[in-house]
Amino acid sequence: MANAESRVSGQAVKLLCYALPAIPLAAVALPLYVIVPTFYAQNLGVPIAAVGTVLLLIRLLDAACDPLIGWLCDQVFIKSGRRRTFFLMSVPLTALAAFMVFWPPSGAGVGYLAFWSTLLSVGYTGTLLPYTAWGAELSTDYRGRSVVSAFREGATLVGTLIAVVLPFAVGLDNINGLHGLAAVAVLTILLLPSAAVLAVKTVPEPANRSTRKLSLAVSLHFVVRNRPFVRLIAAFLLNGFANAIPATLFLYFVSEQLGAAELRGPLLFLYFLCGMLGVPLAVWLAAKAGKHRTWCGAMTVACAVFAFAGFLGVGDIVPFAIICAATGLLLGFDLALPPAIQADVIDYDTASSGEQRSGLYFAAWGLATKLSLALGVGLVFPILGWSGFDATGGQAMPETALATLSALYAWLPILPKAAAIAVMWNFPLGEDAQRTLRARIDSTGRAHQGS
Repeated sequence: MANAESRVSGQAVKLLCYALPAIPLAAVALPLYVIVPTFYAQNLGVPIAAVGTVLLLIRLLDAACDPLIGWLCDQVFIKSGRRRTFFLMSVPLTALAAFMVFWPPSGAGVGYLAFWSTLLSVGYTGTLLPYTAWGAELSTDYRGRSVVSAFREGATLVGTLIAVVLPFAVGLDNINGLHGLAAVAVLTILLLPSAAVLAVKTVPEPANRSTRKLSLAVSLHFVVRNRPFVRLIAAFLLNGFANAIPATLFLYFVSEQLGAAELRGPLLFLYFLCGMLGVPLAVWLAAKAGKHRTWCGAMTVACAVFAFAGFLGVGDIVPFAIICAATGLLLGFDLALPPAIQADVIDYDTASSGEQRSGLYFAAWGLATKLSLALGVGLVFPILGWSGFDATGGQAMPETALATLSALYAWLPILPKAAAIAVMWNFPLGEDAQRTLRARIDSTGRAHQGS
């Protein structure tokens, strides 16, 4: 009994150490695209159009780098572990570049932003992809993968909360001193390297189950033929698109539709705080009903909750706070369960191809995330513009613009979420199917080692 408790305690400590780097990584991600554009334009005088162009080009570069970096971190075979080595090697670049972007000198211009943001984008991808691939390989158990994902995504939400609170608590106006972005820079350069070293020293990397090495072209061919993966990433893209719409419009909805601009920060904090609570609930329910059915159930409830938001107006703060709490709770399901299912999908590929390519699969995952965010912004802003919505607040808002804002925020996301539910409902990789795949992979691995 004591030995069993000791093993459980030791496993929890390892998972906590593995999850710790997710805090600074999440704290970097949100300010980069939410705060940095405004900060450079308002505080440093960089033209907003130039800032937008730089960040757009970097996003395109980032998308092009994802498959290559994912494939490379699958190809590295080092005694200390290919995931841990690639992860640890990229951390100094990520931490330094984040520090430089978030704490620029007073004379920094568009060239400075372009240079350091490019390095940050490459470094961040080089850190995140092997990190998530490492997590996917920490457990071969169907339910155990949900636990690994829950630890990491719980830490991600902690980092997101820090990124929401810290910059505004410190303030963003003192360009010559310690401003809010600089505080995030200090946090990143201190916590990310130390957390990465602790994780690498504490958490082992499982043995590579590959029995052969494939070229990038052949690897991509196997990815496309992996039908469970195609279904999962289609659902992930649809649901990500659905989530990107209200995320893009949240600030406008609270300030213009509810008339409560001063409550945007507290409501956002409530949303992510409830997301943290949703992660363990998602793991508990997934152990009983299966991961894909639990995720589908969460998306169904989210559709019902979002439908009510379309009827809210000025002063409806309490009902909207309840909606924020409920959808935040369901965010925990979106964060914890799809990556755990992704790990099962990688087993399907390993059993078919003979190569364990978690890095390449999570690169495709990252591409889907970026595409869903881009689709959300690219669709809703033009529609808002056509409706007469004035983002600057320089003129009275027409009723049609507010009605369009409300419909886009509350009702449009229901359509892609419903499509995602339909794609995932009869997903073929449940617990029994995954157990069969693992037995096949382990058997092939033993045969390869013995030959």
